[in-house]
Amino acid sequence: MGERKNKKVHTGFTRFRKDWIEPILIAFILAFLIRAYIIQPFKVPSSSMEDTLLIGDHFIAVKFLYGSKIPFSNKRILKIRDPKPGDVLVFKYPEDPSKDFVKRCVAVGGQVLEIKNKEIFVDGKLQQLPVCAKLIDKAILPERLGLRDNFPPTVVPQGNVFVMGDNRDNSNDSRYWGPVPYDNIKGNALLIYWSWNTDKPRYDVLHRIRWNRFCSMIK
Repeated sequence: MGERKNKKVHTGFTRFRKDWIEPILIAFILAFLIRAYIIQPFKVPSSSMEDTLLIGDHFIAVKFLYGSKIPFSNKRILKIRDPKPGDVLVFKYPEDPSKDFVKRCVAVGGQVLEIKNKEIFVDGKLQQLPVCAKLIDKAILPERLGLRDNFPPTVVPQGNVFVMGDNRDNSNDSRYWGPVPYDNIKGNALLIYWSWNTDKPRYDVLHRIRWNRFCSMIK
């Protein structure tokens, strides 16, 4: 008969460490790595991206598409490509980096952007409104009254993007505070995974949940 192998039995703190501490620590590290380098959840607090994103939408942004930043540095890894016009970006607000904004990229570094009577031109070509974008104010403001509807030809600096909300008449964006540096970009908005209609009463859960927005791709 072969020798019976003695199975080591862990007791006391050793068992507690293997059964609880190590799995929790591994799960924490994995969650940190996923959030830091792969995907991160965000929620929409304002109407500036209606009707692409609504107040109460919760969405996932892909971080590695434009490269994930190494913590405590400006270096990026896992980069696939640079941002391009049409991308919906999550970024640190240039005037207050503690806040995350979500807007649509309309022009990138080196391109010339101009707005004439609400129509956007990039390098002289008229740009169509995104599918779910909208204009809610019929009035057209002249440039002397603000840059919302008329914006002079401007070259977007290299290493920056010009962003606007899809709710074009009600968005605080690059028209007012300038372009966004690549270093501020956190990711590309990809998928809505949950949505609350905050206009509905809290007790009316069935109608408060926007069932039709679950797993909707952001375009």
